[in-house]
Amino acid sequence: MRVDLSGKTALVTGSTQGIGSAIAAGLAAAGARVAINGRSETGVAKAIARLKEDQPDADLVPAPGDVSDEAGAAQVVEEVPDADILVNNLGIFGAQEPLDITDADWRRYFEVNVLAAVRLTRAYLPGMTGRGWGRIQYIASDSAVVIPAEMIHYGVSKTALLGVSRGFAKHAAGTGVTVNAVIAGPTHTGGVEDFVYELVDKDLPWEEAQREFMKEHRPQSLLQRLIEPEEIANLVVYLSSPFASATTGAAVRVDGGYVDSIVP
Repeated sequence: MRVDLSGKTALVTGSTQGIGSAIAAGLAAAGARVAINGRSETGVAKAIARLKEDQPDADLVPAPGDVSDEAGAAQVVEEVPDADILVNNLGIFGAQEPLDITDADWRRYFEVNVLAAVRLTRAYLPGMTGRGWGRIQYIASDSAVVIPAEMIHYGVSKTALLGVSRGFAKHAAGTGVTVNAVIAGPTHTGGVEDFVYELVDKDLPWEEAQREFMKEHRPQSLLQRLIEPEEIANLVVYLSSPFASATTGAAVRVDGGYVDSIVP
């Protein structure tokens, strides 16, 4: 199966590193024009240069702006007025004692992990429905349905994305636009390495630390290892393609068999 996204424009939020960068690379390899988003112009420029080392001919355009802020989102939309594919990847996470999570913490997680995605969906969905084709995805998490005790605020924000995705899919019914959530499992990124070492012995070598983390904190995983960002990207590219035209309103799992069902 060869995915061809030639002639399509994609915006991937939070795509200067980690899962977002892998998604951007996958969409570009499929022929899409991909807008790279991050908070700073410098960070976006560095990300584009890094991606072009592997794909010199990739059609990558800068779209800097903090989309968790109204002004930042407006800046991105001005740079990329129309998109055929929107991947709401931006997200923050971190461990925190449940009773120490303040109102400000809760608001920040909602602003970044939920409202930023809603804001961009409002901006781009009308154009997609007007053209009769589009793909919107929300990068959720297994934490949406198996809420971790050490990061309740993060898990709840990802649960909200499942509802947001289903609601907008219903709004777009019959238009040729599909809207889906991707339930990603624990993924191997730089930020996750830091998170793992918050929970296991910092003196352990990475491979041993990873195994200890999965055994002690994510024992439900059937994969029994962290997922690589490219494995998430593969599913996102498929869902962005014409091959996935009958998949909408779904919560599609690439979680390493982490949860038994999508019902909490």
